[in-house]
Amino acid sequence: MGMISEFKEFAMKGNVVDLAVGVVIGAAFGKIVSALVDGVIMPIIGKLTGGVDFSKAAYVLQEAVIGPDGKETAAAVAIKYGAFIQTIIDFTIIAFVLFMVIKFMNRMKKAEAAAPPAPAEPTEEALLLREIRDLMKK
Repeated sequence: MGMISEFKEFAMKGNVVDLAVGVVIGAAFGKIVSALVDGVIMPIIGKLTGGVDFSKAAYVLQEAVIGPDGKETAAAVAIKYGAFIQTIIDFTIIAFVLFMVIKFMNRMKKAEAAAPPAPAEPTEEALLLREIRDLMKK
């Protein structure tokens, strides 16, 4: 078996395709959650903490160097801990939402498994015996 045909067989397996779909959906979901955190949750947290914008919070180790012509010759060196806090909040929200989705899916699976199966259609023989029974009652 050639390498190309082996690769084609591998790539077309259901698990690989499912994984690819999951990655694409996960990336889109991450953008949605980031927009929620950046646009809705962080402004509320900023308001509650007195107007602090976490994404811009940083500890400056060295200020930017400005040349005699007014242009920046060396960028500032800073530890951007605010971006780290923002990422932790993003992760926590994504993890919680995924937890809720998985919990909902598991509940749906349990409900589906707990539902009794529909009764099977009676066989021709059973139908014939019922007819005979009904006729004998008359």
